[in-house]
Amino acid sequence: MGSHVPLAPTGNVSSYVEDGVADVCFGHPKSNSLPSTVLRALADEIAAIGLRDDVRVVILRSYGTGAFCAGASFDELSSIRDRQRGKEFFLGFARVVLAMTRCAKPIITRVHGKAVGGGVGVVASSDYAIATENAALRLSELAVGIGPFVVGPAIERKIGPGEFSSMALDADWRDAGWGERHGLYSRLCATTADLDEAVTQTARAMSQANPAAVQRIKEIAWSGTEHWPTLLDQRAEMSGTLVLSDYSRAAIAKFVK
Repeated sequence: MGSHVPLAPTGNVSSYVEDGVADVCFGHPKSNSLPSTVLRALADEIAAIGLRDDVRVVILRSYGTGAFCAGASFDELSSIRDRQRGKEFFLGFARVVLAMTRCAKPIITRVHGKAVGGGVGVVASSDYAIATENAALRLSELAVGIGPFVVGPAIERKIGPGEFSSMALDADWRDAGWGERHGLYSRLCATTADLDEAVTQTARAMSQANPAAVQRIKEIAWSGTEHWPTLLDQRAEMSGTLVLSDYSRAAIAKFVK
């Protein structure tokens, strides 16, 4: 049976393939936040796995038992000093969104805890997300003077423009039940043991379905997103500029402390 490598101090991504199912795990010691190194590794891993003939379905998970994903790394955000570096950092999220939505295999995301900011984007870019009842969601970007611009298209596609606008503007927590009602979560589970069972059973069922039909379903689900590479590039530039504002730098400094 496959297993993942231990979580590295600087964060990492690991994967294994077993019986047609690719299991991908990302993480960082700081609540599974996402520095650029982890973002690039995650996008590259998903892209590579999507090309493998021995893979029919992908399970995406994160390390540990705390937060599923805390979003952007505040340590890295605080180190950005120019617009190009800012844009490049946010392009990391664009690459993950595009890798997930372009992957030829369906992606089932296992959400064991809270998802914040870019973590909500990872959930929204999934084809099927299964979560525990404590997997609350929050778009916190406005609190640091930016917005969920890069991950916004994927989230808006799942929950609609009205709910996306509200979620982005009030920056409040939504509980897992809200996430299920609005299409971010496909199913909820009471415990992590139930979550693991549901993820395993769902992945097994998808891996045994007609792969051509599954691929067509995914293509249809993400049709109309062909312009996203250009759109997300523009959004990354927007975020990379705003993160340099005095407001953002002061707010991020408080979070880092």
